[in-house]
Parts: sequence; structure tokens; C-alpha cells
Amino acid sequence: MNPEAGGADKALLPLRGKPFITHVREKLAPQCAALAINAGGDAVRFAQTGLPVVPDDPAFAGAGPLAGILAGLEFAAAAGFDRVATIPVDTPFFPDDYVARLLETAEDRPGAQIVCAATEGRAHYVCGLFPVALRGGLRRALADGQRRVSGWVISQGMATADFPAGPDGWDPFHNINTPDDLAAAEAALA
Repeated sequence: MNPEAGGADKALLPLRGKPFITHVREKLAPQCAALAINAGGDAVRFAQTGLPVVPDDPAFAGAGPLAGILAGLEFAAAAGFDRVATIPVDTPFFPDDYVARLLETAEDRPGAQIVCAATEGRAHYVCGLFPVALRGGLRRALADGQRRVSGWVISQGMATADFPAGPDGWDPFHNINTPDDLAAAEAALA
């Protein structure tokens, strides 16, 4: 389900009759002051969302999720925001209080630069709250070849906001990566 590998564009895959991006937008919109999509390729495919599409800096093409986080931080800084909450589009089961819990943890742990979601002790490094003040350091890290999200996030000082697994053991930050994952997600929503 990776477009670059000949699969479908995850953001546009249907889940219970709506594209993933719609599920994520509907759940995240009440939690944030503004939303944007980080994606490469033709932004027209997201026109129906009404959201701005923020591509990665071409200098970091192919650098993975850290380049996306940097793009979000740059966009947020230009818009006057001081933090960015991130969630991958293939993670549509994140909690309704996701951003509130990240913010609460940030207030409780003022020494932590970044707050990431965790489930049963497992950190989800791309699901987090990032201060825009880190964008210069992230840009330098990417220029120096940093590609591991976990390595960079941990090096910045990280706290975790713990979220419980669902009653069926389902991790609310589970990525839908395969057709079997998609079938399981459909079943979970049925």
C-alpha cells in the first residue's frame, strides 16, 4: 500500500466508505487550531479536504518522516503556531483526546522538548507534539544524514503520553500497512 512501490495512496484508500484522510481530518479537526497535510506528489488529489498540502523540502526528498515533521514545523512557524501535533494518515484509530493528552503531558513534564504517544510502554515516535523551535536543529540533523525518527526524538528530550490499548488489545496508534491490516480495521469498525 505504498504508492512508490506500486501500491495505492494510503491517504485515499477507503475505510468504511471514507478515505483514510477523511477519518483523520474529522477526528483531528476538533483537537487542533489548524490542520495541514504533509505529502509529496500532486496536491490536487487532496483538494476535497480543503486543507493546505505541505510537501517536504526538496533538499530532503526521500528522507522519510523526519522530513515531514520538518515541513510541518516550518509551515506552523510561518502561521504563527508554536507547536505541531503529528499523526500518520494510516493511523485512523488515534484517541479523541490525543492532542489534549499530549499537551497535558507537555505541561506536566516541562523539561521534555517532545511528547510522543505510547501504548503499553511502546513509544510511537511519529505520533507526537513537536515545538517549532526545534526546526533549525532538525534541519541540521537531516543535513547531517539523520533519518531515524526515534534517534532524533530521543536526543531532543522526550516524554511519553500513555494511551491504553482498546478492550480487544487494539493499539490506537496501529498503522494500517497491508491489505490484511485494512481488513482487520474494517472488522474493528463494523
